Amino acid sequence: MSVITPAARGWPCLVLNADFVPLSYQPLSLISWQDAIKSVFLQRVQTVSRYEHEIKSPNMKMQLPSVVALKSYVRQNRQVAFTRFNVFLRDGFSCVYCGSGSDLTFDHLIPRSKGGTTHWQNIVTACSSCNLRKGGRMPRDCGMIPQKPPHRPTTFELHAMGRKFPPNFLHQSWMDYLYWDVELQN
Repeated sequence: MSVITPAARGWPCLVLNADFVPLSYQPLSLISWQDAIKSVFLQRVQTVSRYEHEIKSPNMKMQLPSVVALKSYVRQNRQVAFTRFNVFLRDGFSCVYCGSGSDLTFDHLIPRSKGGTTHWQNIVTACSSCNLRKGGRMPRDCGMIPQKPPHRPTTFELHAMGRKFPPNFLHQSWMDYLYWDVELQN
């Protein structure tokens, strides 16, 4: 993974919880430099690390924050929202039938035509070809048993899964707070 200059990405700022852990790994908890400056002035965050780049006004100058930490802890044990992205993340962005990572879709284990509903325990990630092959049949009828049984993930499970998929842009100042096994190149 290579480092892209922060200027090319708009000087994003990593947001950490009060315990210095990112609020989210997938997507990574980032805010714009403008929101970071506003949060600093409103005393909602403390600046942990700065870019070398400065902004200036007629009566002051300030280095842009690259990492900020919330002053108040935000609890992370809330229930995970049921979204397409979170289902894909739970299943590791791969088809539960064949392991492919391309052309991903939702699949209802119990098809809607047979009374299946859209919820965590009935939806899995499937590639288009597996989804078409399964069609409106039950998994046991077509011999397509998911390698990973569907379940409602916890916030902590999704964070752990998110750490397996680092974004394309990581700034060096963030690496002490992120736990990816990534080697940065300049």
